[in-house]
Amino acid sequence: MKNRLKVLRAERDWSQADLADRLEVSRQTINAIETGKYDPSLPLAFKIGRLFGLPIETIFDDAAA
Repeated sequence: MKNRLKVLRAERDWSQADLADRLEVSRQTINAIETGKYDPSLPLAFKIGRLFGLPIETIFDDAAA
């Protein structure tokens, strides 16, 4: 699944570790999501949306799936 997570994180000058801390997941999880190796669970996707103040469909694009 394609996503804008890396761009959104960079806009805020957050490292992967910073974002991981805010979401209470590992840095490796953030890396895997950003590189498309892992799709977040629905609860995690909603948590990411709330953190960035965006609907999940503007962050994640399932058209590539």
